[in-house]
Amino acid sequence: MRAVVGLGNPGPEYAATRHNAGFWLADALVARWGFPPFRRGERARVSEGLVTSVPVRVLKPTTYMNRSNPATDLLVLVDDFQIPSGTFRLRSDGSSGGHNGLKSIEGALQSQAYARLRIGVGPLPEGAGDWSDYVLAPFTPEQVEQVEALLPQMVEAVTQWVKEGAP
Repeated sequence: MRAVVGLGNPGPEYAATRHNAGFWLADALVARWGFPPFRRGERARVSEGLVTSVPVRVLKPTTYMNRSNPATDLLVLVDDFQIPSGTFRLRSDGSSGGHNGLKSIEGALQSQAYARLRIGVGPLPEGAGDWSDYVLAPFTPEQVEQVEALLPQMVEAVTQWVKEGAP
């Protein structure tokens, strides 16, 4: 069983924020793969099905990002303000880069050896205050277009990960 975890914050007040880019991609994956709608699970919204005969569970944790829980055979979908909007990066391991959700997963796993797909929501505007204010603010219309245009490529990258594992 492969686990794909889209990180974000629950609640309508966060739905359109940059911090929920992982939720957006999780929704796109479920739609593309024809999985059933998300249902309530323990501490997460869950959808599951098969991708070319590989069982896959897609999760959207219902806890806030800095309280996320890990799974095995894991790919984490997460926003990253250090990567320009309209781009993404898939890696098999690495540091949290200061991301609280990834720090939480690393702490629970006691390892940085899990796959992550970072969705660009940056750059942080010059003179911007706290980065958390930036990621918890809504996308600009241009950024919405950039992320939505990138969804097919990200879906393909995650599908490839499901089939073959981390790059």
